[in-house]
Amino acid sequence: MKGEINIGGVFLPCLLMIAVGAFIVTAILKKVLRRVEFYRFVWHSGLFDVALYALAMWSVAIITSSITP
Repeated sequence: MKGEINIGGVFLPCLLMIAVGAFIVTAILKKVLRRVEFYRFVWHSGLFDVALYALAMWSVAIITSSITP
């Protein structure tokens, strides 16, 4: 994985792009989980959301590391 991405002359760190992607994935997952009322079974929803974000960030990082040469 490269250290930065050039978008229109602006260099952005790869970790920022991964974090934004993970945030979008987490937001979608939270909406789905709230619609199916999954949060009734969760003891601490804030802690669960942080763990969900960490897992989403890890999965996005793994997926993007296998795509880039």
